[in-house]
Amino acid sequence: MRILLVEDTQGLGEAIRDQLQDEGYAVDWVQRIEAAASCLRSTDYDLLLLDLMLPDGSGLSFLQQLRKKRSLLPVIIMTAKDQIADRISGLNAGADDYLVKPFDLDEMMARVAAVARRYSGNPNPNILLGDLQVNLADKTVYHLQQPVELTSREWAIFETFLQHPGQLLTRSRLEDALYAFGAEIESNTIEVYISRLRKKLGKGCIETVRGMGYRMPRG
Repeated sequence: MRILLVEDTQGLGEAIRDQLQDEGYAVDWVQRIEAAASCLRSTDYDLLLLDLMLPDGSGLSFLQQLRKKRSLLPVIIMTAKDQIADRISGLNAGADDYLVKPFDLDEMMARVAAVARRYSGNPNPNILLGDLQVNLADKTVYHLQQPVELTSREWAIFETFLQHPGQLLTRSRLEDALYAFGAEIESNTIEVYISRLRKKLGKGCIETVRGMGYRMPRG
């Protein structure tokens, strides 16, 4: 999953970015609304983590503009404003969730995962997919009732397929789930991870559509 983080406080931004990356997410971190708007014009994101008080404007106004453009991007607001009226304003502007600073990073991760599940159409963290049993919250996978260990990047690829069952995903779409801006990408990286997932989860877990991309069967 690729996340856009908009936070102007250096220490907090670094902590959030590092936590998300440790969990296998690709993160682009910017500190201004102008930079966030530029990122959204050029890249498809799965989630926006948005501070409200930014150097060049209001995050709330930015969110309102996104919703006026009919953007369906999931948004979690992060702010020190803790009054009930502030929360109501954020939710009414189109936010999916609201984190009051200072917040626990583990709680943030749980909220990120919950919002992502809702938008994937499956709020239940438990998924049965053929011979696979998956818990999205715990990031655990069982194949034929045996536990399977996935690396953070293997999980990032696998989770992307789980969020788009039956859909064709191009190589560039899968790369977006792994890499932030500026990261070097080797030409065969996706093929390597697909091969590893097939070895661990069964050859039929991911189909190749020649010249187009990959697809995970619906079950």
